[in-house]
Amino acid sequence: MSDPRITRFEPMGPEGSDLEVWDEISQDDLISGTPVQRGHLYYHDEETSLMAGVWDCTPMTAKFGPYPDNEFMHVLEGSITIVHGDGSELTVNAGENFVIPKGTPCTWKQTEYVRKFFVIFTDPSGATAENPEALKAFKIEPDEDLPSADAGAPEDFVGAVPDVSAHNWYEDPTGQFISGVWESTAFERPVAPIGRCELMLPVKGSMTLLGDGEETTFKTGEAAFVPVGAPYGWRSSETVRKLYCIFVKKEAAAGAVEAAE
Repeated sequence: MSDPRITRFEPMGPEGSDLEVWDEISQDDLISGTPVQRGHLYYHDEETSLMAGVWDCTPMTAKFGPYPDNEFMHVLEGSITIVHGDGSELTVNAGENFVIPKGTPCTWKQTEYVRKFFVIFTDPSGATAENPEALKAFKIEPDEDLPSADAGAPEDFVGAVPDVSAHNWYEDPTGQFISGVWESTAFERPVAPIGRCELMLPVKGSMTLLGDGEETTFKTGEAAFVPVGAPYGWRSSETVRKLYCIFVKKEAAAGAVEAAE
């Protein structure tokens, strides 16, 4: 059910086709509301329990409990408030990005219609954080100062090696699900199969992703998803900063940080 090519995430699903109505949320899981949720999965790998797509929902408040998944979200419409176990709250508005680590003690509260892009890693391994009770949802701030990062080997590029900086905001206990911010000066990378899944959200500049005979340009406010194994290259003529959520299967996770470009 997943396209093995570079994909543009659309807020209304592929080519504006609108979203499918998903199963009802059980009233046993709710404090208030009779929500109607819809969505489209652009990617779903049952083997790794990774899925990515777009979701919308009418108002609701969920019951308190541990969050069931690792999830990265980019809010397209509406706002969400996460109420943590210690009573603190995080409100996330349209245009903002946040992560909820699996096991976070919290309540999900939305008083209005919400639409979001998401990447979910359920992680059936049973791995847990060192201190689950201290877990909290948090925003990823795209304008932070970034430390220098390894760009890769010269032979990986067409022309000069770029200047790269990056910061991982979150890495799950298995080291497979990683979210953060990355920036690079202009560069070109030739097409080759990619060893990870990645959702990219450019926040500065534009990037052209190269596929198998295809070129697709993504600018600020747009979203690109690259599935593992897809033919993938990069070309940019300006500095690009992006938010990313990557997934690298456990045996390859050690190279995930430098592979974020």
